[in-house]
Amino acid sequence: MVNAALMLMVRSMTGVVEDPERNLILTYALATGRAGLAALLALDDALAKLLRTTREPALGQMRLAWWREALEKLDHMPAPAEPVLKALEAEVLRHGVTGASLVQIVHGWEVLIEEEALGIDAMRRFGEGRGQLFVAAGTLLGSKGDPLEAAGQGWALADLAGNLQAEEERAIARDLARPLLDRAAGARWSRGGRALGALAHRARLDLAEAPKAAGAPSRVGRLLWHRLTGR
Repeated sequence: MVNAALMLMVRSMTGVVEDPERNLILTYALATGRAGLAALLALDDALAKLLRTTREPALGQMRLAWWREALEKLDHMPAPAEPVLKALEAEVLRHGVTGASLVQIVHGWEVLIEEEALGIDAMRRFGEGRGQLFVAAGTLLGSKGDPLEAAGQGWALADLAGNLQAEEERAIARDLARPLLDRAAGARWSRGGRALGALAHRARLDLAEAPKAAGAPSRVGRLLWHRLTGR
């Protein structure tokens, strides 16, 4: 059975659980890349849901292998009748992002199935893999000179910290995420990368000692300031 401490909360792909802050941040993306960013986040959601609903590691690895192969095939075959893959084909690949490059995101999620317990090295590998979502998104959004890798890894690790059950593991994830997100917050983000910068700022707000609830005026104000200034 997959270690319960490694299970993440599942974000909704169907609107069952609303995420107004993420919906707001999506509006920060340039119109030409907004649907592509949504498609990449939907891929991340699908992989989170896969782990959440998998109880046997071997089955989980088989299901992740299907995603790896399906993403690679997008580079030379039409997408099958699967909504996430169809959206990636239509909205991401046309911006020069390859399906093969997205496989690294799957590898990041796979760490949570491979490991019985999460140590520093495993968490770093998770962050490096899942964080590649920001690199792909930066390509399609026209990001210029933004700290995409640090922001993506910090975002992934902050989310992990917020959803692990063991306090020791949560603390490790937080300690790894903070310097990465501090680096991302210290940069002035380009217009193209501002939605990704907002996701990083949001993750940093979640790591505060006494975080405000999602949607709190102070949080929304901070995100709006980033939209206007890139800071």
